[in-house]
Amino acid sequence: MKPGLLVISHGSREAGWVALVDETVEAARTALGDTLPVEAAFLELVEGRLIQDGIDRLEAAGVTHLFALPLFVSSGSTHVDEIGWALGAYPEPKTETDLEKYRISARLTYGEPMDDDPELVGVILERLKEMSKHSANESILLIGHGSNEPGFREAWERGLNAISDQLMRFGGFGACTSALLLPNQVQERWERLRQSHPNHVIVVVALFLSEGYFTKEVIPRRLAGLECRYDGRALMPHPKVADWIVRRTQDWLESLDQGSIRD
Repeated sequence: MKPGLLVISHGSREAGWVALVDETVEAARTALGDTLPVEAAFLELVEGRLIQDGIDRLEAAGVTHLFALPLFVSSGSTHVDEIGWALGAYPEPKTETDLEKYRISARLTYGEPMDDDPELVGVILERLKEMSKHSANESILLIGHGSNEPGFREAWERGLNAISDQLMRFGGFGACTSALLLPNQVQERWERLRQSHPNHVIVVVALFLSEGYFTKEVIPRRLAGLECRYDGRALMPHPKVADWIVRRTQDWLESLDQGSIRD
């Protein structure tokens, strides 16, 4: 038995976006040491480094047991679902997809995205600490991508609500709510915070893996004319993202050792 790790993210035409993923995966690789070979792969847009390329490289290295970990922020992502189906993790996708089945010989374990895991919450709390001045007099608006697909929107909302609860518990903020870009909830949720806590400063944080089009263009447009504090930062770069990859991988390796994932 030879285990291997495939970290899967969306991909981007922006070299800086890809570099952030690579730096994060490299930090995880260093922390894991010689435990197993590690590949970073992308759903699209990164030539020569797509998911099939990563599978092929790991299998060429002799990997027999493959942990495919989706480096996405939410189980509500339709990409997480379609990738899992294409890898063979389950028989049918929950939404339409243009993907074709990947060729894979190794025994597959498909992981789960970050959702409300402690590392993600920790990053957001640190980002907010940098923006916060008087937390008890601040209301937090957490913005995520969202989805218009039935079932996926609800998954996004469950995850964001769970994160919001932890931000309130550990951050000492006066209020916290969340909003999706799909469907567009930003103004309505901002107005709700303004009405319920009229004297609070509204601090906005984006739940995105890396800075890019959504953090730099879409969210600022949605916030136009709405009084708030927003710095446009995303989850990466931050060492806790690599810590998350390491913890999830070590948990999987432990399950292999204990025989819960059988040959």
